[in-house]
Amino acid sequence: MSNYKSTDALMRHLRNNGIAISGSSQKQQLINTGYFHGYKGYRFFVSSNRKIPFTSYKEINATIQYDTKLKSLLYGKMMLIETALKNIALNTIMAETDSNSIYDMYDKAVSSYKNAPTGTSEDIKKKFQNNKLNLQGSIQNSVAAAYRKENPKITHFYNTVNYNEVPIWAIFEILTMGDFGYLLSCLTQDVRRKISRNIGLNLSSDTNCTLVYKYVYALKDLRNAIAHNDVVYDTRFRKMDPSRPMKQCLILEMGLPYINFKTIGDYIILICYFLELLKVSKTEIKAFIREFEKMTKEYEEQVSSDVATITVHPDLFSRMTILKNSI
Repeated sequence: MSNYKSTDALMRHLRNNGIAISGSSQKQQLINTGYFHGYKGYRFFVSSNRKIPFTSYKEINATIQYDTKLKSLLYGKMMLIETALKNIALNTIMAETDSNSIYDMYDKAVSSYKNAPTGTSEDIKKKFQNNKLNLQGSIQNSVAAAYRKENPKITHFYNTVNYNEVPIWAIFEILTMGDFGYLLSCLTQDVRRKISRNIGLNLSSDTNCTLVYKYVYALKDLRNAIAHNDVVYDTRFRKMDPSRPMKQCLILEMGLPYINFKTIGDYIILICYFLELLKVSKTEIKAFIREFEKMTKEYEEQVSSDVATITVHPDLFSRMTILKNSI
């Protein structure tokens, strides 16, 4: 027996489950957003045991539209931050190694058994060496994949007679944000500190210089959710627990009472911190925050207060006010 349901049958199914849905425009919305991507994906908040008390498809559609607008708002800012961080890291590494060779980077800027600081335990030295080998492998895989896809940034270096190696800047062009975060984590503490300083991060609570790659990992989770059109507004994409320095840095820099990365507001705060470090104008950053607030308020007006209590964090707007005042 097939479990396939036509759109009309799905509409009946929703009505039987207490969701008011009718008419051709809502039918078209259901077709466009999809029952599985739309209703199934959006009917809970963060995890499936936290159902949202929707009573109408209008509210579900408003939630999907809010999430979609949010992704559009974040996309450009994420690209700007990713590109800038890669360029700053790249320039710092090339300045440190006085070379654009990937082999010089492996040799002089990446932690390994040989260059571990005096007094490093045997275990840690081996861990460094393992990470270095993993890094070399993942970069090699990225280059091979780019060559297979005939990416001109890479084929150019292999398909010319006088080729010797792909320069480090071409490799940075093809690294995913996750690979870039991993590369940062494999660098020596000294090089990480220099990159962090060049970005402008507050290192007062970051003794081991882990902040730079941990923030990249946090942003990577968000970036991938945007790129794959996953649900973003409830931060279910979050894969990591923030470290103490990740929280302390933003509390100090943005004057916030707390940070936990459990709500989308905290990611907005992190993005604004980076935009500020990257010298984006205050006007532009504040316009970005105001656009986020406006979208959220419009969304709140389209759903019942029972829904909004779950989907919009109670102190979101007060946190945004603190954020605007700190910029």
